[in-house]
Amino acid sequence: IEEAMLAANVCSADFIAQNKHPSLFRVHEGPTPEKRAVLSNYLKALGLGLGITENPIPSEFQAIALATKGRPDAAQIHSMLLRSMQQAIYAPDNAGHFGLAYAAYTHFTSPIRRYPDLLIHRIIKALLGKRQYRLLMPIQTNHTPSEKRAKARKKGHVPVTEVEVSTETKAWEAAGAHCSTNERRADEASRDVEAWLKCRFMQNHLGEEYMGTVSAATGFGLFVLLDGLHIEGLVHMTELGGEYFRFDEVRQALRGDRSGVCYGIGSRLRVQVVRVDLDSRKIDFRLISEGQEFSAPKARSPSSQRIDDHIDLLNPVESSAQALSDLRKADWQTKAQKKSADNARKMDTAASRIKKPRLSTRPKTSQVATSARTRKSRKTST
Repeated sequence: IEEAMLAANVCSADFIAQNKHPSLFRVHEGPTPEKRAVLSNYLKALGLGLGITENPIPSEFQAIALATKGRPDAAQIHSMLLRSMQQAIYAPDNAGHFGLAYAAYTHFTSPIRRYPDLLIHRIIKALLGKRQYRLLMPIQTNHTPSEKRAKARKKGHVPVTEVEVSTETKAWEAAGAHCSTNERRADEASRDVEAWLKCRFMQNHLGEEYMGTVSAATGFGLFVLLDGLHIEGLVHMTELGGEYFRFDEVRQALRGDRSGVCYGIGSRLRVQVVRVDLDSRKIDFRLISEGQEFSAPKARSPSSQRIDDHIDLLNPVESSAQALSDLRKADWQTKAQKKSADNARKMDTAASRIKKPRLSTRPKTSQVATSARTRKSRKTST
C-alpha cells in the first residue's frame, strides 16, 4: 500500500511538471549547514570512517545507515541522521524530496486526506480537460513595488522585462504557506492530546519501574522512551546520581566527571516514575540502574491495574482504543461517585435546615387560674 501511494504521488508530480502547470509540491530539502556540521562532527567522533560532503545526496545517508545497521549504537546513529534533515513543506517551487530521493513529489494521496491532495486532484482534472486551474484566494503580500522603485521604472532605470511576481504565483505561495502552517498546527494539537493521555495513564503508575531507551540527550537531562508503552519522560540531571554530568554536544551524550559513565542516545536504562504533571504534560523519571534486566513491577491495586490488563502490545491500535475506553470509564465512575457524594451532602444540609417544632412556653389555663387565686389570697391577708 505504501509503495502504491508513493508511486501515485510521484506520477502526479511528474504529470503536473511536464505540463508546466502551477501546483504545490511536497518539498524536502537537504540538511542546513549548521545541522550538516553537527552530523559530520558526530560521525567523526565515532571514528566510523564515514562522512557527508558539503552538498550531500540521499545515497550518502543511505550508505551510512546500511554500514551501521548491525552496530549496538545503530539506533543512535540513525536518529542523528533523521534529526539532521529539515521538515518537509508545501511550496510551488519544486526542489525535490531529499528524504525519499525523488526529483518531484507531491501529495495526490496520503493516509489522512489533506487539502493539498484536493488541489492536486483539481489540477489533474483541469489538465485532462485541456484547461488550466486557477487558484483564487485573497492574499496580503508585501511584494508590491515601493514608490522609489515605481519612480525608477517610470524613468527607465529599471528594465521593462523585470516584472513583479504574478498574482497567481503569489496565491500559490500563500496556499503553500497556509497548508504548511496548518499541518504543523494539527501535528502540535495531536501531540498535545497524546501527551495528555499518556500523563493521565501514568498517573496510575507512580513509583513503578520500567526499562527504557534514551531517545535524546540535552544539557539538563535525558529523555527516555519506555519499552512497550512508547511513553517518553525526562530523567533530570539531578536524578542521575551523586556526581556532576557534562553535556557532550559532539557525541550527543552526558558524561559523569567522577565515574566517566556516559549516557547517550540508545543507552538502556531502568527508571522509576516519580512525577506526573497533567497540566504541563510532563513525566519525570528517576534513574534506578543501567542496562539491567527488567523485573516485573510490584503488585498494584485493582484500580491502578484496570488499564494495564487490557494493553496488547502486538496490536497498538486496539490497545490505544481500549486504553482510551478504560480512561473514559474511570472518569465516568469518578464523576458518578462525586455526584453521589454531592447529592448526599445536599440532603444532609437540607435536613439540618428543617425547623424543629418549638415547645410552647405559655402556661396552661389551670395554671393561670391557680396563680390568680394565689395573688388574691395574698392581698386579702395583707
